[in-house]
Amino acid sequence: MEGLKLSKATKFFLISAIFMASAMFATADNGEVDSYWENLAASAEARAKAAYNPNPVATTNSFNKDVHRILEEDQAEPEIELELESGSESNYTRRSLKQKYKGPCLATNPIDRCWRCRANWASDRKRLATCVKGFASGTTGGAAGRFYVVTDPTDKDVINPKKGTLRWGVIQKEPLWITFAHDMIIMLSQELMISSNKTIDGRGANVRIAYGAQITIQFAHNVIIHNIHIHDIKPAIGGMVRDSTDHYGIRGESDGDGITIFGSTNVWIDHVSMSNCADGLIDVVQRSTAITISNGHYTRHNDVMLFGASDSYSEDQYMQVTLAFNHFGRGLVQRMPRCRWGFFHVVNNDYTHWLMYAVGGSKNPTIISQGNRYIAPPNLSAKEVTKREYASEGEWKNWVWKSQGDLLRNGANFTQSGGQNERKYTKEQFFKAKPGTFVTRLTRFSGTLDCQVGKKC
Repeated sequence: MEGLKLSKATKFFLISAIFMASAMFATADNGEVDSYWENLAASAEARAKAAYNPNPVATTNSFNKDVHRILEEDQAEPEIELELESGSESNYTRRSLKQKYKGPCLATNPIDRCWRCRANWASDRKRLATCVKGFASGTTGGAAGRFYVVTDPTDKDVINPKKGTLRWGVIQKEPLWITFAHDMIIMLSQELMISSNKTIDGRGANVRIAYGAQITIQFAHNVIIHNIHIHDIKPAIGGMVRDSTDHYGIRGESDGDGITIFGSTNVWIDHVSMSNCADGLIDVVQRSTAITISNGHYTRHNDVMLFGASDSYSEDQYMQVTLAFNHFGRGLVQRMPRCRWGFFHVVNNDYTHWLMYAVGGSKNPTIISQGNRYIAPPNLSAKEVTKREYASEGEWKNWVWKSQGDLLRNGANFTQSGGQNERKYTKEQFFKAKPGTFVTRLTRFSGTLDCQVGKKC
């Protein structure tokens, strides 16, 4: 008989309850019962309120101006859709990533222009920390610290991890810029708990987090995850797990997300390739804010991204996320993203596949969709880009969901709502993004990059 399947919101409440209960049994190295997680949660709440931008329109405008500047420097024209495969499923069919670009190095968006196409990238890795755009601007990860090289792909001891492993690096209290000595597949035996001020930099190696437990960023800040593959993530049963050099405690069963960002601020996820995880690919929950997710490639998954886990958790009104230059590709179903409460700038992404819908939400999120390309599936009942849940039209008609400069293909339709864009925020007009006709160029190198030391990346 099929087991009980809990909704994400139900799991959220159960996890919160377990979290409060486990705080009573958490184990510090001195053996005393401690208030470790309660203190972290209080600090995280203060950081979220400090990171919250009361004028998010200024951030969206700054982002869009940077894109305009780069393309004007290139004197770029919109790319005609010759890069799309021909096929019978639609008049405007899908991008092919099978034929890799073999020409000279191109950096086609402002994030990549900041660091790519420099032959010395490997000796100047920390330059990446100056390149983030959007709501996570200012995130530096481990730039203030030393380099730490992962040499051992194993994950055998989650309470006393071995030096040389990824787990040893991410739990250190000091800032670290983490790199990898060679190609490796890391199968995590329990959640990987990433502490503050860390960069995971996969450039120069083929690094895969796969076939094991998930990455969790909980009550942390200032984290960069760059250029790694994450796929085939499974739930972990939980148990004693170390999350810092002086603390370990009981973790409940993890969902099997690719990455969970829980109560964290200033997190930048860039140039990841993700697919086929047990739950979501990326979940951003519990008052997380100042987040940018950029240049990713996502395939073969149902619930892709969840931004806000509960209709009853109003603290997610502080959530502000930039989703930019990503390619949502083959085998995706829904939630690209699914939003609650906060402010979400969905800009210059390429949506070439979905089965149900692309962008959805509940509880009055503000969704500003600018310069994306939405290619609807052949299914006549799935042409609508958006989905509003748990609200009547009388309620959701006031939610600010705007489409500006989006390229709607194969019958795609974006249902807008909410009156003027500037409602509740500022009288400043939104600066127009580069339109969806530029998306092929802007997302050309989404996903992980094949960076080789001594060569332009």
